[in-house]
Amino acid sequence: MKIYLDLCAIQRPLDTPNQVRIALESEAVLGIIAYCENEQVELISSEALFYETEQSPIPTRKEHSLAVLANAKETIKVLPKETERAVKLTAFGIKPLDALHIALAEKGNADYFCTCDDKLLRNAKKINDLKLKMINPVDLIQEIEK
Repeated sequence: MKIYLDLCAIQRPLDTPNQVRIALESEAVLGIIAYCENEQVELISSEALFYETEQSPIPTRKEHSLAVLANAKETIKVLPKETERAVKLTAFGIKPLDALHIALAEKGNADYFCTCDDKLLRNAKKINDLKLKMINPVDLIQEIEK
C-alpha cells in the first residue's frame, strides 16, 4: 500500500488539539507515520512536498516534516506531464499546489492521498479520472487496519 501524505496531514500532530477532530487526526497521522517507519505501508514523497516544507517559517514544523519525509521510499520529481495534469485538476476548484501534489501522487502510483483539508477532499470527489483514493487520516487508519 502506497501513501502520499500532504503537508497539512504531516503537520497535523503539531496543531493545538483544541478540538476532538484535531486530536483524532493527530493520533491517526502518528499511527500512519509509525506504519511507514515499520515498513507496513510505503510513504511516497515529492519535490513539491520538500518545496512546501522549506517555505515554513517555523523550525519545528520544518524539522518534523523533513523527519517524516525521510521515511519515504521514493521522491517523485516535478516534470511537465505532472504540471499539465495539475493544471487540469485546478478546474475542479483545487489550489495549484494541491493539484500538483495530487498529480505527483498519481505519478508515484499512490493508493491513497491523505489530507486533513475538507475542501480538497470535497473538490477531489468531482474528478472522474482520479487514479487514487483521497482520504482523511482517521479513515486511512481504518483502511490500513482492515
